[in-house]
Amino acid sequence: MSAIFPADTPPPLAIAPASSLRRAWACAPRGLPVLAILALGYGLVPALASPYWLDAILIPFLTLSLAGVGLNLLTGYAGQLSLGTAAFMAVGAFATYNFHLRIPGMPLLASMALGGLCATAVGLLFGLPSLRLRGFYLAVSTLAAQFFVQWMLTRFGWFTNHSSSGVIDAPELRVGPWVFDTPVARYLFALTVVALLSAAAWRLVSTRTGQHFVAVRDNELAARVIGIPVLRTKLLAFAVSSFIVGVAGVLWAFVYLRTVEPAGFNLDRSFQILFIVILGGLGTIRGAFFGAALIVVLPLLLSRLGSWALGGMFDSGVLEMSQRIALGLLIIGFLIAEPEGLTALWARARHALARRLGIARFH
Repeated sequence: MSAIFPADTPPPLAIAPASSLRRAWACAPRGLPVLAILALGYGLVPALASPYWLDAILIPFLTLSLAGVGLNLLTGYAGQLSLGTAAFMAVGAFATYNFHLRIPGMPLLASMALGGLCATAVGLLFGLPSLRLRGFYLAVSTLAAQFFVQWMLTRFGWFTNHSSSGVIDAPELRVGPWVFDTPVARYLFALTVVALLSAAAWRLVSTRTGQHFVAVRDNELAARVIGIPVLRTKLLAFAVSSFIVGVAGVLWAFVYLRTVEPAGFNLDRSFQILFIVILGGLGTIRGAFFGAALIVVLPLLLSRLGSWALGGMFDSGVLEMSQRIALGLLIIGFLIAEPEGLTALWARARHALARRLGIARFH
């Protein structure tokens, strides 16, 4: 052995496990964590998750995450505050339903794309005040979209195919020869749409356009001085955000609720998505997923804890009130202690782990 390995050089099997881990991690591609998550999402989750987990937890999580991604592009990256997110979701859902209903043979994906474009048009219309308004005043102007869209959907029966109740069944989820009629199939459909649009959003913010968004958010006057087209950048942010949010509305109605109704896109939904962005972290794509996970899991945790502590006294009314109180306290706590949300906590945790392992580059 001494002839093969010098005295001061340990044999290969004597390499410390931590060194092997550091070397393997340093050589790993940056997209490996995302690929690992997608592999779990497509392979492990459908095999292990129950129909309840798929229908009640994972599908709404994916849908709210996508809506959070859309709002984060507008508010987190471009700095344009909006309180009408649910209205743009409703436009996407009802437009998709009517395209699919009234144009024979219209493919579902084409209807979804057209529904997203209709949401884009409405988003641009209500985004025009951003050319002169900002901050609280812009939020109030986008809030008008919430009330106007809900009034239109309930006032004119054409949008709901003249349903007496205003509630209509969503059409069949069919793409070519594939029908997505089981919890697993609906989950995979939602996962695919969310993955594609989230990847597109991440690619957008990595380009010069994303840099323009951030520049307008940080200092609009300075952005104009250095030659950034501020007005066009604002409208582009409203357009892209509204398209993604409109498609999220389609998933919410067609995949999760499986009904298309105005009540599913009320003002509470707009605030819920805004809370997702605040809790997850403004200006990050992954923050939408962190915030949506917290929003979806919070009622389950409160229900379990309430049933354990109060028993039968913890009914649905107490649960709803407890959820509002807990959510309000969480938002106040994050705004005071960690304004950057769960994303900042995650970043600190992974950097602490990297330092412990001695890894210079941690994804």
